[in-house]
Amino acid sequence: MRGKKYLGLLAGVVLCALTAGAQVGAWEPNLTLQQTYTPHRSSSWDRTGGNHDYLTVAPGATVTVLNADGPGEVSHIWFTLADNEPYFLKRVVLRMYWDGEKDPSVDTPIGDFFGLGLGYYYTWHSAVLSVGNERAMNCFFPMPFARHALITVTNEGKQPINALYYNIDYRTYSHPLPKGTLYFHAEYRQAQPNHGVNATKNLYGTNNYVWMTAKGHGQYVGVTMSVLENQNGWWGEGDDMFFIDGAKRPQIEGTGSEDYFLGAWDFGDKPFSYSTYGAPVTGNGHELEGSRWSMYRFHLDQPIPFMKSFKATIEHGTADDRSDNFYSVAYWYQSLPHAPLPKLPPVQDRIPRIVPVSK
Repeated sequence: MRGKKYLGLLAGVVLCALTAGAQVGAWEPNLTLQQTYTPHRSSSWDRTGGNHDYLTVAPGATVTVLNADGPGEVSHIWFTLADNEPYFLKRVVLRMYWDGEKDPSVDTPIGDFFGLGLGYYYTWHSAVLSVGNERAMNCFFPMPFARHALITVTNEGKQPINALYYNIDYRTYSHPLPKGTLYFHAEYRQAQPNHGVNATKNLYGTNNYVWMTAKGHGQYVGVTMSVLENQNGWWGEGDDMFFIDGAKRPQIEGTGSEDYFLGAWDFGDKPFSYSTYGAPVTGNGHELEGSRWSMYRFHLDQPIPFMKSFKATIEHGTADDRSDNFYSVAYWYQSLPHAPLPKLPPVQDRIPRIVPVSK
């Protein structure tokens, strides 16, 4: 075999330690060449040999679902939960720590991480995240780690998680990760509500909804976002705006919310779900107070690189004139250390609810 190869998120952009003969342009190994990593799985299997293949998590408790030494890479994560508490997908928190860091690189309600930003299950699929029948949450983002990986689940609800099932597939290597390997990050944000402003122009994105900010170097790879309308009418006249390396005006700007998520014309009131974009929830055909929407976009064809800092935003209405609720998780890769992620709002503030607004 020739020397060991590594490849990134797409076309070598995000370096992920893979094994000999890996294909350039994808993160899956070349199935025709012998792989040399050591495969592992961390799961909730019954250690007694029975069929009690799940954990019960008490209110306030944290469980570790992965604790692994590197060098290695998480290749797949699967969860399913049984919980009787309303909106438990907003109350259960998923965190990930790489190489012994104190501040997590991922800190998000578990449902939002898997694109379920409205706090309940619905099925959708993409190349990197999906939710299948029945309540099966899957992640295929490659997550390399040089020394250590720690993934935890915390129950911030008032009732127990009756059953937490998980399978986390990862691999370890006998050689270090390549120099310059970037680490997976995910950041939760919400506005309940956004605060609409009286403006007709918006060149600088001052009042925009912020998906994520970062310091250091890396690349943004996408976002999942959900909307709960607080007022009648179409919520989606907002442009996406990206600010790279401290720029005052966006270097990348779009033409409308549904356009950024690669739909058109208010999504046509029809749900759709493709490999890198989609809108699996589209308001049941209504643009009214109380309507719910969910969408996603992954830049696997062209992640947006930054060398010093980055801010990803979107308008809430034309020039930020609407006051709907937004819930989102942004995904990116960057060097360590990273700036601390925003602290999650208190549990009750994360529960979606209609907020009376004047604008």
